[in-house]
Amino acid sequence: MAEALLKGVIAAKIRTPEDILLTDVRQERLDELREKYGVGGTPDNAGAIADAGMVFLCVKPQQMDEVLRPLRQKNAEALWVSIAAGVPTARIEETLGPGARVVRVMPNTPALVQKGAAGIAPGAHAVPADLEAVREIMESVGTCVVVDEEELHAVTAISGSGPAYLFYLVEAMLKGAEKLGFDSHTARELAIQTVLGAGTLLRESGESPEDLRAKVTSKGGTTAAAVAAFDEAGVGEGITLGLLAAEARSRELAENG
Repeated sequence: MAEALLKGVIAAKIRTPEDILLTDVRQERLDELREKYGVGGTPDNAGAIADAGMVFLCVKPQQMDEVLRPLRQKNAEALWVSIAAGVPTARIEETLGPGARVVRVMPNTPALVQKGAAGIAPGAHAVPADLEAVREIMESVGTCVVVDEEELHAVTAISGSGPAYLFYLVEAMLKGAEKLGFDSHTARELAIQTVLGAGTLLRESGESPEDLRAKVTSKGGTTAAAVAAFDEAGVGEGITLGLLAAEARSRELAENG
C-alpha cells in the first residue's frame, strides 16, 4: 500500500521524488524503491521525520506502538497519516504527544492500479487543511470520502475488504466455468472483463444496481434462472452477513489493539 501511494503521488505530480523520503528496516527494499522511483531512503525513522511536513505510517497495526514511541515529540509540526487498520487516532495521538495532528485512512488494494476507494477520518487535533491534504493524495490513487472515525469500521467492511468479495465471486464463476468444461484462460478473460465492465457501467450510467440488474433479467431467461439459484442458496443474504461480520471484526480488533 505504501508503494501504491508513492506511485500515485508521483504520477499525479502532487510531490516530486526529491520531496519524498522513505524509511524501512530492510535496506534491500529501500534500495529497490529508490532505484524505481528516484526517492530518498533511510533506515533512520527519527532522522527521516525530523523536518517532515507529512508522515505516512504504513506499518502493521501490531508494530505501531514500537514505531511511534521513539518518535514522541520529535516533530510537533508534522501531520501524521495512518493507514493501519484498527489503530484509533487517539492511541496515535497519545503516543506521539500533546497536540499531535493525525488523520486516519482506510484504503484498499486497487490503489495499486490507481482505482482505490478510501475513507479518511480526522483525529482530535487535525484541521480542515489537513483533511484536504490527505484527500488530495488519496484521490491520486482513486477516490475517497471523509467520514467520522467510528464509520471507518463500515468503510473497512465495504471497500477495505470489498475487493476480496469480488475476487471471491470471480473464483466461483471460474469454478462454474470449469464444471461447464470451459478452458480456464478464456473463462478468466470473460469473468474479469465482465466485472470491470459492470463496475464501469454502474458508475457511468447513474442507475441503481437493481435497475441495471432488471434490464438484463428477462422473465424466464438465463439470468433469471441464475438469480433464482443465488436467492435459493442465500447468496445475497450471505454477502450482507459478511459485511456485518467484517465490521464487527474491525471493532473487535480496535478494542483489543
